[in-house]
This record gives sequence, structure tokens and C-alpha cells, in this order.
Amino acid sequence: MSKFVPNKVYLREILLHYFIQKKSAAEAHRILVQTYGDDALSDTTCRDWFRRFKNNDFQLEDKERSGAPKKFQDKELEQLLDEKYYKLMSQLVENRGVSPAMHPEKRPLYAQRHDKVILLHDNARPHVAKPVKTYIAPSDCHLFRSMAHGLADRRFHSYEEAQKWIDSWIASKDMSFFRRGIHVLPERWSKVVESDGKYFH
Repeated sequence: MSKFVPNKVYLREILLHYFIQKKSAAEAHRILVQTYGDDALSDTTCRDWFRRFKNNDFQLEDKERSGAPKKFQDKELEQLLDEKYYKLMSQLVENRGVSPAMHPEKRPLYAQRHDKVILLHDNARPHVAKPVKTYIAPSDCHLFRSMAHGLADRRFHSYEEAQKWIDSWIASKDMSFFRRGIHVLPERWSKVVESDGKYFH
């Protein structure tokens, strides 16, 4: 036995019924989902339709909008256009020797040739710049190394708490601490120059 699948207009009629019964859009949506499951209108759509009903817009059919295919009122014109289309297609078949029935045959062949996945990641060029040596950066070799010891067992529950701890940690250090970090830089830099940029600890 086939399952009944409601169309949009049918569901809109049900929404109008619930609107008249003074139910909310949320209630109507909940009932539609209980009754029709995946075929129900979305919550947003239900709210939109209830907004229309409140504005006395009870037109349940879709309104014509720009870009929508035109519906012919004149059956004779529609028939004439269909005949022109078929004549044009038959002329193309005769002149070009291509059958419209070839398209379904060609598609599987095209899919076989182009059925490859093209990955667009992991195709970056290798890095050409040398990595930064943290040994020669004053903040890394002196300041952050010392700060890491103070942070070893700390946990912060907010950004403000972490900022407050950092400010108090910096304030607790005297000028000699920062001076020492600056004065050892020439010695560290000379080691880097002597090693020709190689890594060392």
C-alpha cells in the first residue's frame, strides 16, 4: 500500500485550519510533524504562513514571481511551440546525424572517464623559508621559558583571570630579570652565527 504524501497546498490548508482555531504556529508545526513526519512543513515556513494569515492573505497557491516559467493560457500557442520544438529537433538529427537517444548512452561513458575524485587539499608547496629559531628570540628564550615554570600547574577559567595572572607575574619581576634577558642576546646570536644557522640546545 502506498503512503499518502501531502503537497504544499494541502499542508497550507491545514495551517489555515489551525490558524482559524487560534492555535500558534509552533503548535501547528508540532502537530504537522507528529502527523506527517518528514513531509511536514518546516517551523519557519509555518511561521511565515501564519504571518500571512494575520495580514489577511489567505491565498494558498504560490504567487507568480520573476524567473518562474510562464504558464500558457492559450493552448493553441502551446501546441504550436511544441510542434516547432519537435521540428527543430528532427532537423538537427537529419543535418548533424546525431540522435537525441545517444545522450543516455554517452553519459555512462563520460562518467567512467571523469569518475575520479580530485583532492584539493595536501597540495601546498613545501615550505621554503627556514623555520624560526626560538633560541634567538628574547621573548621565547627568556621571558616565556620562565613564565612556563610559573604556569606549570595553573588552570584559568576565564580570559580575565589569565590576563590578571600574567599582569601580576610581570609586575613581580624586577628590572634585573628583563635586563639579564637582553644582555644574553649577543652571546646567543654569536652562537647562531658560529653554527651557521644549525639547531642546537
